[in-house]
Amino acid sequence: MSLTAALDSARASLMASGIQSSTISRNIAGASSAGYSRKIAVLDNLPGAGVYVAAIQRAASSGLYNNVLTATSSSAKQGAIYDGLQKIATATVDDPELDQSPTAQLNALKKALQQYANAPDNTTLAQAAVTSAKDMAAGLNQATNTVQTVREGADADMATSVANINQLLTQFEKVNNAIVRGTISGDDVTDYLDQRDSIVSKLSEEVGVEMSLRPNGDAALYTDSGVVLFDKTARTVSFTATNNYSPGTTGNAVYIDGVPVTGANSVMPLKSGKLAGLAQLRDNDTVTYQSQLDEIARGLINTFKESDQTAAALPDVPGLFTYPGAPAMPASATVSVGLAGLISVAASVDPAQGGNPNLLRDGAISGNVAYRYNTAGNAGYSTRLQQLIGGMDASQPFDATTQGKPSGSLIDFASSSTSWIENQRQTADSNVTYQKTLLDRSTAALSNVSGVNMDDEMSLMLQVERTYSASSKIISTVDEMLQSLLAAVGN
Repeated sequence: MSLTAALDSARASLMASGIQSSTISRNIAGASSAGYSRKIAVLDNLPGAGVYVAAIQRAASSGLYNNVLTATSSSAKQGAIYDGLQKIATATVDDPELDQSPTAQLNALKKALQQYANAPDNTTLAQAAVTSAKDMAAGLNQATNTVQTVREGADADMATSVANINQLLTQFEKVNNAIVRGTISGDDVTDYLDQRDSIVSKLSEEVGVEMSLRPNGDAALYTDSGVVLFDKTARTVSFTATNNYSPGTTGNAVYIDGVPVTGANSVMPLKSGKLAGLAQLRDNDTVTYQSQLDEIARGLINTFKESDQTAAALPDVPGLFTYPGAPAMPASATVSVGLAGLISVAASVDPAQGGNPNLLRDGAISGNVAYRYNTAGNAGYSTRLQQLIGGMDASQPFDATTQGKPSGSLIDFASSSTSWIENQRQTADSNVTYQKTLLDRSTAALSNVSGVNMDDEMSLMLQVERTYSASSKIISTVDEMLQSLLAAVGN
């Protein structure tokens, strides 16, 4: 090898070592930054020209990265469902000591009726029974308010999620364009690639997403149901929030580029992500539980209804428990939407409204004497009270679409409702725990591949420093040899 060739090779080595050193410093600086991936200076050789840095690449694994995206979306969905169900369960079925569940309140009402039946001439016990009935109605009213508040909150969170998605897609478009331009011009785009992955990771929290890579570093985004989120340009995600919710309210669908992805009419429904979880909470779980509450209310009205005690064959009418549709009875075994929020104790039996609590014993709560059971006006009459107590244990049909017990006593149906909401919450809780564990492991696996290990970086830095030192020594030696040669020629 000639001295000139040796000098050129050493100079090339110095330049490559400088870039390597800069890359290592870059890795050390970015080690603590979220989403940063390790950068690698790729070396190559040219005959007669020595080593050079062919490219700057980043450590990455598309398979592990996709696993992280999937786990993030699944965890976000289950988390949204659990948070909503937790609020409902806490307000309606938790803490048995507070007797706030419909089952506990029904049992309390039954106990109050039994005590009254044992002493039907005791007005204080009559008032206690009416108070228990009022607590029962108020509990159903409050449970309805809680469910609708959770639905309204989910709807508002959906609007926030949609706004976040649109913002992230706008950021994605800018970074993706920078990657394409940089790739075509041969620039280092690894930092942009990190930014793009970070944006997609944030996007996966809101909606299940898949990224497809194309030539020149370009990428397209799709939901986990196949709807295009980004292809050359960002697609518009739209949603109109509903400010006030009642049991009969149907929330609006989320649209991506005009395609509905949530709601009953969705042709390509989202499978994961916070948005999917919120939609399921708003449109399915809470609606089902509301239907169960409505059936409990209907069962109460049916159980405490009054029947004609004459030969006139008048229709049954609401008794202790009534609703705005009285004197008609709610349809049997059919959900009357929102009934749990409307049920109340008849004013004629409520002392707080000037009513007579003994009508619970005597009948004719509706005001029509044809429905009077205690026709003789006996203070010790308990037949009607015993009938009401037996009615609470009697089997009756319930709407099968509510996922509660389709046939059984009112207390049995209320218990099945409590079991259902508890099971839904526990299932969501278990799914959250599982998905978070899966996410942690997927993230750790990806970090092992793409993350910065400080020990490795420092070890590599020492190697680069030795290479730099060796190259410097070669240059120094060649310089001395050239000086000697020039001196010899000059003599």
